[in-house]
Parts: sequence; C-alpha cells; structure tokens
Amino acid sequence: MMKAICIMGPTGSGKTDLAVELRKHFPVEIISVDSALVYRGMDIGSAKPDATTLANAPHRLIDFLDPAQPYSAADFRNDALREMAEITAQGRIPLLVGGTML
Repeated sequence: MMKAICIMGPTGSGKTDLAVELRKHFPVEIISVDSALVYRGMDIGSAKPDATTLANAPHRLIDFLDPAQPYSAADFRNDALREMAEITAQGRIPLLVGGTML
C-alpha cells in the first residue's frame, strides 16, 4: 500500500502555503486533489496557486482538462493513483492537497 500525506481544508485556509513549505524541507511531491483545479481556466474563486508558486513547487493534476471534457471520480482516482505510484517509485512521498473534493 502506498503511503501519502494529506492536507485538507476549506478554500483559502493556507493549504498551499503549508505544502510549499513542506516541499522545501521534505522529499514530497504535491498532488492537487481539488476538483476545481483539474480544469484549465478555473482560476477565479478556486484559490489556484499562481504561476510563480507552481514554477517553484509544481503541483500535479492542475490545469490538465478542458472544462467541457467529461471527468469522473473514477478517472480522478486512476490519475491520482498513477501520480502517487510515479512519485513513490522516485523515492519521494505524495503530498495530497485539496479542499473541494471531486
């Protein structure tokens, strides 16, 4: 079984800031588990990390779908598990961060 760290909470509560800080000190890779952030262009009201934050601390599963594209909880599960396996294979720890669950 893969192990992961989870940071969950309401929008704007500081989850991203904490995740970025943890990434500086521990071998973690951030996976966004926020349902609004999978879609490109869903920036307003979602507290999506800005471009500078994403450049310094990449987040997986952000901005990879067109809003018109169908995407289910099962699709998300498969994508998240694939990302977690890749991170674990690199000897790092998946850090799941989100507020609005899919």
